[in-house]
Amino acid sequence: MRRFLAATVAAGAATTGLTIASAIVLAHIVAGVITDPAKRSPHVWTTALAVLAVLWIARAAVSWAGVRLSQRGATAVITELGGQLLHDVTNRSPREAAADRDEAGAVITRGLDALRPYFTAYLPALVLSALLTPAAVVVISVYDLRSALIVAVALPLVPLFMILIGLATRDRSAAALAAMGVLQARLLDLVAGIPTLRALGRASGPAARIAEISAAHRRTTMSTLRIAFLSALVLELIATLGVALVAVSVGLRLVYGEMSLVAGLTALLLAPEVFWPLRRVGVEFHAAAAGKAAAERAFELLDESPEPPADSSTVDARGARIEIDGLSVAGRDGVRPHGLCADIEPGRITVLAGPNGSGKSTALQAILGIIEPTSGCVRVAGVDVASLQPRQWWSQVAWLAQRPALIAGSVAENLNLFGELNDPLGACAQAGFDEVIAGLPDGLLTVLGPGGVGLSAGQRQRLGLARALGSRAPVLLLDEPTAHLDAENEQRVLAALAQRADAGTTVVLTGHRRAVLDAAHSVVMVGEGADVYR
Repeated sequence: MRRFLAATVAAGAATTGLTIASAIVLAHIVAGVITDPAKRSPHVWTTALAVLAVLWIARAAVSWAGVRLSQRGATAVITELGGQLLHDVTNRSPREAAADRDEAGAVITRGLDALRPYFTAYLPALVLSALLTPAAVVVISVYDLRSALIVAVALPLVPLFMILIGLATRDRSAAALAAMGVLQARLLDLVAGIPTLRALGRASGPAARIAEISAAHRRTTMSTLRIAFLSALVLELIATLGVALVAVSVGLRLVYGEMSLVAGLTALLLAPEVFWPLRRVGVEFHAAAAGKAAAERAFELLDESPEPPADSSTVDARGARIEIDGLSVAGRDGVRPHGLCADIEPGRITVLAGPNGSGKSTALQAILGIIEPTSGCVRVAGVDVASLQPRQWWSQVAWLAQRPALIAGSVAENLNLFGELNDPLGACAQAGFDEVIAGLPDGLLTVLGPGGVGLSAGQRQRLGLARALGSRAPVLLLDEPTAHLDAENEQRVLAALAQRADAGTTVVLTGHRRAVLDAAHSVVMVGEGADVYR
């Protein structure tokens, strides 16, 4: 921002000087041609015309450079701010991220783009109004004090109406941004549910609702634009009246011979330049209001993020013991889990069992360190997970969520999404994913859509399992890893997990199926009351 603002101020100062100089030169040329018949030959004004042409060309070049710099500055600032917000929101705990996801999505994808008019139009106009307007008034007062007084009286009306109209527009822009976030979230929910509705033969049902949401968004946008257009008309009218008063005064005094033609033309040429920057600030304010509202909301979201711990520790998870000590996490449905205690030994398969909603997945997320416990803690080798450096700890963990993280790309890219696998073909065979690869049109090069579109739920689960089983991480956290598998593939996966445990890997998984419980070395019952171990 600093370099961009410095360049904007420099461009504004150069534009101010060139504008005033060109007005004075043009006034002298026109006055000389009109008042002195001997100077009506073009060759008499060759030097003056050349200077005027150079001034105009220089002003055009400065304007072009200013626009170019403002575009680059806007792109850099929007990219940096959007990147910071995206990084911040995606690094929050799942519950916090889910709470701010829709609003942050609207700010990042659309809201911050509205900052571009703020940088490319509003700020340059603001700088120019701070430089050109007072400089033009001073020059006019040098040539004609009466015209300067007229301009000084009319000039305060422009910022007065700018403030009155701008306050109303600011509130409307903030309301429009909030409405856009809500409407976008509803629209995305409807679009996300279309495949399910299509499978049920009701794909045409949301059409009317989508039309209603689009109409509401259109009305919100048009209400803001209506104020912007009306305010622009008011500012143009004030500026026109101010210039007209100067023109009438100059014309009458020229008729009665009370001032020179050079002074009159200079005042007339500079009078519009006095009002133009302020008028432009008022007009561009509305274009920038949405971007400013989005930026303010982005800073608010950034300020809501918890500060990272000042002193972070590291730990070697290989062969380390994981202790869950009185873990409780408060959520919408109460405290789940509540007071969970467990000792997870390396080289063993530990299963967190219990009814749905008891907090098994939450316990895994607490071990991973992506959710903050309400009370209690999780320790790895005696070190609290909350005090660990997240990246260093996560690099030692392979986590399989109930819905594996898949990106738009090839199958091979998804397998190696979190790092190169130790034995890709062996891992695919252990997870039963080799059969899936054999049935794909291009094998490992088959391109998947966002979220793994192109694979069934079971096939996505096998892909995630292959990625986890092939990982070199010494800790495996698996959330319902066999939920979508048949009995044969389930036994294959459990046998592979037993091999990893025999090699010293710490294996923690959730589940309640009999085959999973039978394969466990220890079972921790998650739920209210005392925990039961097997």
